[in-house]
Amino acid sequence: MRVLVTGHQGYLGTVMVPALVQAGHSVAGLDSGLFADCVLGQPVHDPETLAVDLRDVTVEHLTGFDAVVHLAALSNDPLGALAPEITYDINHFASVRLARLAKEAGVARFLYASTCSVYGSAGEDLVTEDAPLRPLTPYAESKVRVEDDVAAMADDHFSPVFLRNATAFGFSPRLRADIVLNNLVGHAVLSGEVLVLSDGTPWRPLVHAQDIASAFVESLAAPVERIHTRAFNVGIESNNVTVAEVADAVVQTVPDSTLRITGEHGADPRSYRVDFSAIRAALPGFEARWSILDGARELYREYTAAGLTRDAFTGQFTRLNKLKELQESGRIDAAMRFVDAKV
Repeated sequence: MRVLVTGHQGYLGTVMVPALVQAGHSVAGLDSGLFADCVLGQPVHDPETLAVDLRDVTVEHLTGFDAVVHLAALSNDPLGALAPEITYDINHFASVRLARLAKEAGVARFLYASTCSVYGSAGEDLVTEDAPLRPLTPYAESKVRVEDDVAAMADDHFSPVFLRNATAFGFSPRLRADIVLNNLVGHAVLSGEVLVLSDGTPWRPLVHAQDIASAFVESLAAPVERIHTRAFNVGIESNNVTVAEVADAVVQTVPDSTLRITGEHGADPRSYRVDFSAIRAALPGFEARWSILDGARELYREYTAAGLTRDAFTGQFTRLNKLKELQESGRIDAAMRFVDAKV
């Protein structure tokens, strides 16, 4: 297939593109480039790139593609709280517009990166895709709205599928340090301390970036009738863990590190455990293979090999701080658009 990946210069996109190419697809990317330079280690070789803001996509950009893998978003809860109107503008309105234009352009498949955070505070029971959605942040709310609006567009010629990814972890050449496992390993490497600011009790489902990419690859290969307008949780039950358990895995991994749970942020209301049986039934080729301990070891190895620094960890690889730096330097405006379109 000819596949367009939006957000291909982000954390997940940089892992997604090679997986799609390895599966035999012809891949192009679409990205405004906000995080294109957030690279740890060796330079990244991007595919053919459309340097376009998601809000400016046209039918012409989408013509000739068989499928769209839509990853592009402002994917950070603190950012959503800081600028909810921009989060909705990009994550909701621009995403729905993208789907509508893709359908108009004759794109047959639309794979949307949703999130398990749509379940919000779900308690101790494993939640399936049919569970009530209780989004607690603008980011999660925007995902719910896109699922509803894009599902309404489905017909015999346009087939969307909604992949509700668990919290991502693992190394990507375009690193994110503001997701839980990546963050805790980084703190341990840089300070010798595994620092947990909550009370450590919330449940989180985690999934490696490479396993997310595998779910998208398998979704593209699946018969349409298996996935048409369906939502799938992406992950594995063994990675339903508390934040304290994630921290313990980091202590096991980083030599001479110590655990400190401060509890200063209190109990996080976002707590949920997830059932992932539906995706295994629908996509027999999919299996999430990475454990949290495997991911911690990978991150420790990559961080130390690349010489991760504190400035890069807290600045370049933390989404909110990176966007603030771009604004303060005058490169982007308050709407997260580049001031110079040629940048």
